[in-house]
Formats: sequence, C-alpha cells, structure tokens
Amino acid sequence: MGIADIQREVITTGKLFREMIELESLTYFPDPVFKTIQFSSYDRRSKLPGGPDWFANSDGFGGEPIPNFEKVLREPDANKIGEYLIADVRGPGAIVRLWTAAISGTIRLYLDDVETPVYEGPAVDFFQSTYDGFPQMAVVEKERFGRTIYQRDASYAPIPFAASMRLVWIGDIDTIHFYQVGVRQYSSATVISTFQPEDIRTYRHTIDRTSTILDDPDHLLSIPPETFSEEKTEILASNGKKELFSLEGPRAIRNLSIQLTAVDRDAAHRQTVLHIRFDDFPWGQVQSPVGDFFGAAPGVNPYTSLPFTVQPDGTMICRFVLPFQTNCRISLENRGEQEVTARIGVAVQDYDWDMDRSMHFRARWRANHDLTASPVDVQDLPFLIASGKGVYVGTVSYLLNPNPVPTPYGSWWGEGDEKIFVDGEGVPSTFGTGSEDYYNYSWSVPDIFYFPYCGQPKNDGPGNRGFVTNFRWHILDSLPFQSDIRFYMELKSHEVTPGMSYARIGYHYARPGLTDDFMALTTEDVKKLELPEKWFPAARMGARNSVFYASENAISNRDRTTLQKNRLWAGGQSLVWMPAAPGETKSFLLEVEETGRYRIHFVAGLTPQSGSVRLLLDGTSVSLSGKEQVVNLYRPYRTLSRNFTLEETELTKGKHELRFVFEGANADIETPTIIIDFLWVQAVNR
Repeated sequence: MGIADIQREVITTGKLFREMIELESLTYFPDPVFKTIQFSSYDRRSKLPGGPDWFANSDGFGGEPIPNFEKVLREPDANKIGEYLIADVRGPGAIVRLWTAAISGTIRLYLDDVETPVYEGPAVDFFQSTYDGFPQMAVVEKERFGRTIYQRDASYAPIPFAASMRLVWIGDIDTIHFYQVGVRQYSSATVISTFQPEDIRTYRHTIDRTSTILDDPDHLLSIPPETFSEEKTEILASNGKKELFSLEGPRAIRNLSIQLTAVDRDAAHRQTVLHIRFDDFPWGQVQSPVGDFFGAAPGVNPYTSLPFTVQPDGTMICRFVLPFQTNCRISLENRGEQEVTARIGVAVQDYDWDMDRSMHFRARWRANHDLTASPVDVQDLPFLIASGKGVYVGTVSYLLNPNPVPTPYGSWWGEGDEKIFVDGEGVPSTFGTGSEDYYNYSWSVPDIFYFPYCGQPKNDGPGNRGFVTNFRWHILDSLPFQSDIRFYMELKSHEVTPGMSYARIGYHYARPGLTDDFMALTTEDVKKLELPEKWFPAARMGARNSVFYASENAISNRDRTTLQKNRLWAGGQSLVWMPAAPGETKSFLLEVEETGRYRIHFVAGLTPQSGSVRLLLDGTSVSLSGKEQVVNLYRPYRTLSRNFTLEETELTKGKHELRFVFEGANADIETPTIIIDFLWVQAVNR
C-alpha cells in the first residue's frame, strides 16, 4: 500500500496514531485536504492586527476584560460557576493537540451532536492526559504512552469526529483557565470514523507501536532496506565552501547526519552553513548554520525527538524526509576563521515524485541581533512569510538573553504569543497564549527536557538568562496552506532587556513555486555570540528585596577551592570546591540587617563533574522549598547555572552560616567538583 492509498483511507483513531510517525507522508500535500486551526484563551481584545490591543496579554489568569471563550453559554451563578464555549466545529475533523498550563473546572466534550458527552471530567486531565480517564487505557502500555503521546503539558491523543465537535468549560472565570485546542478541519466529503473510548482497545496494537517508535526513533523508525548510504569526511578551510554530495532523482534523503570538529566547536556550529539545493533551484531550500538546523545551537546539547537527534559526541541526525525530482546538491560553507572538519552521511531511497502533490523540504534560518525585548514595546518577529502552497512542520527559537535577574520572574523572554495567518486570513487562525505554551511547557521554567515533538535542550540560567533553545515539531498538527502563510512570534519580556539576539527557523514543505521573504545569510548574521563579559545579579522582580554575596567573598575557608572564569558565572568567575571525601564541608557567612522572615538562595553549577550536597543553616539541617534535603548537582553533557531556594525561615539580625556538606558523586567521576556561583538573602513581605 503506497502513501497515497494510506491517505485515502477512512480517517480513524488508528490512522491518526499511524500518522504520528509517518514522516514520509509529510512530503505530499494532504489528501484529503484539511486546515489546522487553534482555539485558545488568547486575549479577545486582540482583534485588529497591529492595532491598539494587538499585544494584549490577559489570556487565562482569570478576570479578563472580555471572557476568553467563543461564547458565554450560561452566566455565573451564585457560586461564580458559569458555562463557556471553547470550540464549536461543524463538519468532519479531529482534535490533534491539547495544552494547558493550569485550568480548574470541568470539561464536556460532545461529538456529532450526541447529547451525552464522550468526556466529562476535570478540565486539567482532559488537556494534559486526555485518554487516562477511559478504562480502555488498561490495555495499552500506559507509562510509555504517558511520555510519548503526552508531552510535557500537552496531549497529542487524537479525537476524530465525523460531523461536529463541541467543547464546553464549566468553571469560575475568575480562576486560572489557560487552554489551547488544535483541530484539523477536513473538507465536507471526508469520511471519518468518530472517536469512541473503545477505539483504544480496537487500535491498541497501533497505539503501542506508535508510542514505542516515538520512545526510541533512533533505533525503531525504520529505513527501507533498499536505502543507499554514503559517508564523507571533508576539511573546510576558513571562508571555504565545498559540495559534498550530488544526487540524482527522483529520490529522497531519508537520513542526514553531520558531525563537526574544530578547536572552537561552538563557533563552528554557528559559522558552518548547510546548503541543500533541490532540482536546480538557484538558492538552497535549506540554508542554515549546521548546529541551528538540527535544533541544538549553540554548541552540542544532546536530545532525541522524532525528526532530529543530537548525540553526545556531536553527531546530529535529521529524519525529516527530503525528496527531489531531478537532483540534490549538499554543500557546507565555512564562514568562520578556523578550519573545520565535517563528517557527513546520507541515506537515500527511491521516491515516487507526484507532480501534483510532492513538495520540497525547506529550512531557512534567520537572526536578529542587538534587539531590545520589552513588556511595552512588543514586536512581532517573522519566522516565515511565504506565498505558495505547502505544509508547515516545525519551529525552533534560539536566544541570547542577557537579562541579569536570576529568577524566571524577571528574566523571562517569552511572554509573547505565536500568530499564524493562513491563506489570506485577516486574523490568525492560530493565536497563542505565550511562547512557552507554543513549545508545550509552562510558567517560563528553565528545565532541560525533550519529547518526540518538543523540547528545551538548552537553557543556561539562572532563571531564563543566557542561551536558550526551544523546539516544536508539527507532525500530527501540521499546518497546510494553499496560498500563503505568515508565522509571527511576539517578543515580549518581563522587563526591558537590550542586547538580545533571536534566531529562528520555520521548517516547512512547499510545492515548487513558493516564494518567501528570506535574505541571503551574511557573516554578521552567523557571528559567534557570547554572553556579556561580566554580569551581576539584579535585585528586581523575582529577586526583589535581596542582598547578593559572591561565593568567593562569603566563604570562610578557601582550602581546596579555585576560581573558574566563564561568562556564565556572575562577575565572570565562580568558586569551584573540590571536596576530598564525603562529609567534607564548606561554610559561607551571610549578613542579615534586621530580624525577620527570609529566603536564602544559592546559585550553583550543574555539570558532568558535580556531586551532591546537603545544607545546614546555623548548624541545623535545612531543606529546599521543594522539600529536598540532598541536592544533586550532577548533569551529563551540559554545564548549567541554577538557582536553589531554601525553605522560608525566621532569621535574627547578624551573621548566619550556610554550610554545604559533600554527600558524594558518581563512581566514575575522579575529581568531583561543587560550583557555587553566588548566594543571596531575600526579605519576605517587604
């Protein structure tokens, strides 16, 4: 059965699960045709693009000036509980993505105008773990399902419907109610089998197969046996460019891998540009710094997703299928001043180029340097402005954020919404509620995480300071467009932050003839970015009412310590303690000006050489605010700066001792280190 035959099947729950891993099907314009739209809790004052309230931000905290729903169905009663319409879709379709940061109340989901809801229960469960309330989930591998179909704060468990879908929220509109609902709308003639809970049992083998592949695409996403593979190693001189592969079609690249080595590998990943040119087009449909193309920049930040993997040794793999009709040319261009060695491999297969439906893969990187992020002077940054026919399949944001507030409340860059206009829309059919919401997480957390369709493989910290990378792949929720697409993301921060750099890619497939607003890359675009030479934490917003102490100045005994210079650390350097054995301690003295309630924080390095510590305050064991008593500072592959907060406590005026007790490290770490960058004392309720 070919791709075209698969796509003409009756659309069932099982078929949608299969589509979650069918990357080759993305290369053909959808048949049957659908449009993906989003219902969300965006601020309903944002009606006129570029108008007075275009950047309004009351989008789910409660008490919005305009209820952020399609319609008020029942006004609040004496207990403040009302009914609100989230979505009312007429015709065949499917829910393909759900997300919430937090939502109270109840959800009712009605399909095909049946009076009894197919789901009625807690709203947060519906948005984040959609199927879990159905007893049929007992037949699938639930733990794996929970880390592949549910991804961070989003659910990709599909819900197809033949005739209609109606989603109603019952709750207190003054409480938190963030939501996003991604829906495919099909043409009226499309035949769909409406979801029912028994589908979980009927398609259990398909569901388990999909979750298994999503869990380990490196080994389980099959490549046809007739695939031809070739690998080359080339040395690229400074300012040199080489064509590495010249392939004849019709064929498709099923797997592309690149590994770069250089004295400064981070610089090489930004300054070595990948060009992939299909079918004699004058400019490459793919033009991007190598590291950025694979969603890992800057540097090597290992992660695994369905279409991309970055391995710890720097090998980067693309599994998006790259078809071409007549030929494909792959080149690397070294825009830097150092020599770069590139190892590149391709796996190529035969491909049935459909003159009506086949599309080229496109990934054209762009960057803006020296931007000023602001909560007031908000900007719509263009990711892709294109005229033609195609399908949007992914997004990555790469930021340099120099904000000095050491907490997410203050250093957050992503308060802005995504806005996606398709096929001449006057208002976007996808209007988001925040940048992290688009990337499937919430509350501006700095966690390192990755799932099959989304991730944050880099976030230096503390807070959201430093280099940050977010990705999201649109596979089940791909965005077809018939005539044009305009994808913007607002740059809206917690406070005014000059000196920001924001690079991004909008990955898409396109029929030949698509034009866009891409400009050829310059050497200035791909310059190596660095954090400010010295920075100092700011006592504002989440760090208000605080006094900061450089660790090297507050330590009582400098034995077995040294200073490490790095722009990641406050003041350009940090204290490194090398304990000889578990039980060894280091103490820091902190001054309190007056008796009162305080929080004590410390900023530490998470590294591949770090161990664990516990803490004593004035000789008494203390816990973190999350109740942990032992803090594990070990992280493989990365060096991160993270803020840790002790439980709130009463402190008297005068000096207090915070003592770190080394608890040990992994057996394979020969010389464990504990990096303490700075400490801070924050007065509560001032």
